[in-house]
Amino acid sequence: MARITQTNKPLSVNPLRVSQPMGAALAFLGLNRSIPLEHGAQGCTAFSKVFFTRHFREPIPLQTTAMDMVSTVMGSDERLEEALLTITEQHNPEVIGLITTGLSEMQGADIQRVLRTFNLRYGKKGPSIVAVNTPDTLGGLESGFALAVYALIEQLLPSSIRLPDIYRPPQVNVLASSMLTPADLEALRDWIESFGLQAILLPDLSDSLDGHLTEEGFSNLTIGGLTRPALASMNNSRLTLVIGNSLNAAADLLHERTGIPDVRFTGLSSIAECDAFIQALTEVSGQPVPAKIQRQRAQLMDALVDSYMGLGDVRVAIGADSDQLLALGNFFDDTGLRLVASVSPCNTQLLERLNTEEVLVGDFEDLEDRARATGAQVMIGNSHALQSAERLGIPLIRAGFPQYDYYGASARQWVGYRGMRQLVFELANLRCAQNGGIAPYHSELRQNFNQVPTAHLVEQPARSLLS
Repeated sequence: MARITQTNKPLSVNPLRVSQPMGAALAFLGLNRSIPLEHGAQGCTAFSKVFFTRHFREPIPLQTTAMDMVSTVMGSDERLEEALLTITEQHNPEVIGLITTGLSEMQGADIQRVLRTFNLRYGKKGPSIVAVNTPDTLGGLESGFALAVYALIEQLLPSSIRLPDIYRPPQVNVLASSMLTPADLEALRDWIESFGLQAILLPDLSDSLDGHLTEEGFSNLTIGGLTRPALASMNNSRLTLVIGNSLNAAADLLHERTGIPDVRFTGLSSIAECDAFIQALTEVSGQPVPAKIQRQRAQLMDALVDSYMGLGDVRVAIGADSDQLLALGNFFDDTGLRLVASVSPCNTQLLERLNTEEVLVGDFEDLEDRARATGAQVMIGNSHALQSAERLGIPLIRAGFPQYDYYGASARQWVGYRGMRQLVFELANLRCAQNGGIAPYHSELRQNFNQVPTAHLVEQPARSLLS
């Protein structure tokens, strides 16, 4: 059991924590024809939009109420109503995600009251407006994302009568943590569909933030993602699969509302949890494990055999949100890597499960100090960790959000047998490069060719090559 320690520094240096409003906005971006609306200053939303755009390399629909000095002091209710009305009339979205920021929270804005007044004044024929309080003085991206998922279930999935088991469609719900990339979600969908089941992903970033080239060009709303009718049908699924401990509260609410049984996973980055995930799909579908999935597992086992010499007892330092930290901790246990330095931006008791001596709640400066003291050989973190890795002279594997200096962050698969296999090879190759690498192989013919004088080669090429 790990010991959780809180840093006592008076300030944060190179912060690891990403704000809660950004996490909530990310969740709303996984819905079809949706737009997040941040209730706060214009600069806060601009900051979020810049990082989302640089990370996903996609246009990001995101709006703000643009609170100024007057509305901050005198009240911002009118500005919020004006923003809701403008978005509704001009863009006609299916869902508006109303998100508070530190400014509106410190002001004491009551968004639920404003929303009730807005619905009474303009009716409920427009979009579904989901309000969530996410002060950026608390929590982080992971908790903000989880709060938004909870709000979506609470406000858009009321208790209702379920269909009898015999009439239920062959579908399963998936509550997906913020640590999962669009490629991860795409891989999970493929697994589920290979058992003859339909996957309802909440939220579904695999469809909305993984590349769209349309004739219309830029859209003011999300393109792709979970549709409003599909979300409403979650109460008739056969099973709920929960990926990430941060979504336990949302999973509890979904179970209470629908009565659907659920199976929960820390993160599908270990052999045991991948096996359990496949077993759950086998039981709910009544179908055997497809041959392609068995092949993927065999390939992973072969990769572990091939690279065990390069991975054994490698010392790793990682800075990440708790879901990703726990998931990768399980991966390290499977592959024989040693977690010697771990930092998380927020404290959760589940971090005690990590197979390491200490988990520090802090920033990248803390991670750098502990990585130096423990002799870490590889660092894992987002793009903000690059300077620390360079000062330590060790390679950085980019993980988490944001990754603004790296292409393909959304296309990187971490979960499942294939995701684990890719990470195994990447780590093994990094260690090989650190050890000087393998000398390039040149055949005897190639060596003789390099020794042949150029003039002689031009005059008698056949004799030169055969000599």
